[in-house]
Amino acid sequence: MRGWLLDPSRSEGRLRWQEDLPEPHAGAGEVRVRVAACGVCHTDLHELDGELPPPRPVVPGHQVVGRIDELGEGVEGLRAGMRVGVPWLWSSCGRCEYCRRGEENLCESPRFTGLHVDGGYAEWMVAPAEAVLPLPEIYDDAEAAPLLCAGLIGYRSLRLSGVEPGGRLGLFGFGASAHLTLQVARRMGMEVYVFSRGEAHRRLALELGASWAGAAGEEPPHLLDGAITFAPAGAVVPPALAVLRRGGTLAINAVHMDRLPEMPYRLLYHERSLKTVANLTREDGRRFMAVAGAGRLEVRVEAFPLERAPEALEAVRRSRLQGSAVLLV
Repeated sequence: MRGWLLDPSRSEGRLRWQEDLPEPHAGAGEVRVRVAACGVCHTDLHELDGELPPPRPVVPGHQVVGRIDELGEGVEGLRAGMRVGVPWLWSSCGRCEYCRRGEENLCESPRFTGLHVDGGYAEWMVAPAEAVLPLPEIYDDAEAAPLLCAGLIGYRSLRLSGVEPGGRLGLFGFGASAHLTLQVARRMGMEVYVFSRGEAHRRLALELGASWAGAAGEEPPHLLDGAITFAPAGAVVPPALAVLRRGGTLAINAVHMDRLPEMPYRLLYHERSLKTVANLTREDGRRFMAVAGAGRLEVRVEAFPLERAPEALEAVRRSRLQGSAVLLV
């Protein structure tokens, strides 16, 4: 099997192209997916850079679209040939207090796709049958891939921001996740205010329905009911808090962040709150796919052949994209 292997033990050249990766097979309760497309995510960069190191050499990639071509023993409700997506959450323990409360995103012993188990930067992968998501047919394979992380985690962040329909939402950073979150928020009747240092990103935000777009540090025309930060940089947090109304919530959408800077207490005073967004639940996946399937979202992608994964990762690192990078297998 062809694909990419990320070896955290190497000081250089951690991501290596392999022509002879072992072809996986579905075990009990699992399905094998022949990969058609896999989105490229900032989390992949955190793994590559050693900020979120895999515990062993692993095939990265957690926005996986493909078709089931092998069913393990005991799998029901799925069939060979069905198109499915495999998101970040590969499995949860089902036993800890968080799982028992329905908060599997906070599981004490989770396993994540492309971190603990092989992901989608290869021709095949396996996943638990309960983890895969049927995908709306209105999106092709490349368009569907970003829905599985950029879309999903943006949707969870939107929920945790506490902004109600008709309210004012701020988005700090305008990459793959934010451009989908903006559209969902607009569909819910929210006004969206986008903060980005990139002029092209600000133009895209306005094209997609933002009420206002400016640089981080600029004052929007109104205080915001809630906001989401997408950049893995703690320096964004103080200016985001500064434009919240009293009682507003800032949701931090980052699996890794450099540091939170020291800041004056007045930014948090008046019952403003900070909330981190951790992973996702399978219920998040089902709800978001229903939203995405109810009316077409504009998913902007730049496609790369699987063999050019390093080029795609570098484009994500340098914010050279208007939307999402996707590997086509």
